[in-house]
Amino acid sequence: MPKRIVPLTATQVDKAKTQIKEYKLFDGGGLFLLVTPTGGKLWNLKYRFNDKEKRLSFGSYPEISLLDARKRRDDARKLLANGIDPGEVKKAMKASRIESSENSFEVVAREWHNKFKSQWSESHAKTTISRLEKNIFPWIGSRPINELEPMDILEVLRRMEARGILESAKRMKIACGQVFRYGVATGRCKRDPTADLKGAIAPPVTRNMAALTRPADVAELLRAIDNYKGSFVVKCALQLAALWFCRPGELRNTKWSEIDFDKVELNIPVDRMKLPTTTKRKCKGQYHCIPLSKQAISILKELHPLTSHSEYVFPSIRTNLKPMSDAAVLNALRRMGYDKDEMSGHGFRAMARTMIREQLHLDAEYIELQLAHATKSPNGTAYDRVSFLPERRKMMQQWANYLNQLKEGAKVIPIRVQV
Repeated sequence: MPKRIVPLTATQVDKAKTQIKEYKLFDGGGLFLLVTPTGGKLWNLKYRFNDKEKRLSFGSYPEISLLDARKRRDDARKLLANGIDPGEVKKAMKASRIESSENSFEVVAREWHNKFKSQWSESHAKTTISRLEKNIFPWIGSRPINELEPMDILEVLRRMEARGILESAKRMKIACGQVFRYGVATGRCKRDPTADLKGAIAPPVTRNMAALTRPADVAELLRAIDNYKGSFVVKCALQLAALWFCRPGELRNTKWSEIDFDKVELNIPVDRMKLPTTTKRKCKGQYHCIPLSKQAISILKELHPLTSHSEYVFPSIRTNLKPMSDAAVLNALRRMGYDKDEMSGHGFRAMARTMIREQLHLDAEYIELQLAHATKSPNGTAYDRVSFLPERRKMMQQWANYLNQLKEGAKVIPIRVQV
């Protein structure tokens, strides 16, 4: 007669001591606790399937309690009663979890990001992954990409909408769509659910960069810059921002090697300009040319002895190895009394674009080219550095002369009314 097994108690399990060799404490129904010499307590089920003895592991104590182990035993024996091997079921479930994990939205998104980030600017790549990590991954990152529905995506976008970051929500909808399309292309999902979300979130409010465009206001700004008592490097940057009207990032990262005093021009490499990726690829190795006025040359020559030991025209106050911070010009404007609704670092571009057109009445195409806005030139390129270069040289000198006249208190020319 087989020996009757007395079920274990929680106390027995808890107080089971290690021995030189491993040993088993049986609970009944094939369930036993394996106590190892190293102190491990492992739950196992011994069973037979197709006349073969097998073993199924349930985990370790105390993570799996006696009651949990008994429930798992009972579930396994129900499978056996229906002719199903519980060991094979466990293998299939483990394989499914691994597949789901490998095909989670976050895994696919990071794979997509790594594949395409070389085609983007460094700042765009960094911003995109940062937004995904803060706004998307915490909620849907661990879910299999092929199980996500439009409402799942809408829910995370609505969270962003509720926080008022509408532009970021718009960008994340686009990024998620690109991740899903990559998932389709790599066989991880069947469709892009963001296609069903058109018009589902509020569009971002378009705000123009603050800029002064009235001649009298600009004259006052120019005089304030000349009287600026802060850093001389920042003062020169402000003066040249008005004369060059390039983008703030392009200004602060200007290198002495990019300035040609003989040809009297600044040549900014296209790869560090804020242009569409396709334009950068098409114009690789080219430069955006800024003709230098006499006034700009004078400022640069005054600045050269001070910063020529750095590769940057406007080095950081802390180290010559980096350019000045992106907040330097903005902070200087604030110190001069111009708040965020009056003038911004980017506002020098809007100021020049408006006033050159309305006050100097010059061709809009010259202005757009000098602003480095991507336009189709006659030879089909997205940006042509030599297009209308003689005309642009003349325009840049006229602009510099006009600013001088304003600053010196010349009679303000009335703005022409557009009919």
